[in-house]
Amino acid sequence: MKITYLIKPLLGTLLFFAIIFISAGRIDYWQGLIYVSIGLIMLLLNFTVLRIDSDLLKERSKPGEETKKWDKIILGLSFIVTISMYIIAGLDSGRYHLSPDFYWSIYLLGIILTALGQLLFLIAQKQNRFFSSTFRIQSDREHNVCETGLYKIVWHPAYLGSIIQSLGFPLLFGSLWSIIPIIFLITLLITRTNLEDKTLKKELKGYIEYSDRTRYRIIPYVW
Repeated sequence: MKITYLIKPLLGTLLFFAIIFISAGRIDYWQGLIYVSIGLIMLLLNFTVLRIDSDLLKERSKPGEETKKWDKIILGLSFIVTISMYIIAGLDSGRYHLSPDFYWSIYLLGIILTALGQLLFLIAQKQNRFFSSTFRIQSDREHNVCETGLYKIVWHPAYLGSIIQSLGFPLLFGSLWSIIPIIFLITLLITRTNLEDKTLKKELKGYIEYSDRTRYRIIPYVW
């Protein structure tokens, strides 16, 4: 494994973490410390137990040029919304305490959902060798449908993980105001899902048959 493949996600993760503590205005911010701890544990798992193969690692580090234009727009908007989510949470619960204090059980639920969602995302990434960071039909890698593991249950288990961790975020941080950007984030995710499915059904052989066999798109027994 090239060291650059490890440095890039690590620096990106640390940048996001720094935004939280800068917004909070202090380093002894327990919600931030727990969030960072979860993130670092998941980063460790990503490069050890749940490490992806070298071909996918290369693809995720530098996706091909066939990335759909709509995906670039959605990812750009998602990046901005995520930054705003961190800033709002830090300012709210870390600096100005705009939201009321939550019961400890709510904070605990937030921790569990955040960790569970991130873990689910990593497992889905591990199980799908075409799990690129941007959406494109990877004809150069002989792209085919993944229908094993979590993909037997839902079409997009990673998006399920993203939704779960997004719901846990305001609970962990105790920030009601951070719910606003999270609503936008989940909306963008669902929009991306719909566009992905339309493209996959049109351009990826076998996806229509797969979607017929696997009933649920993101949430088991619901949708």
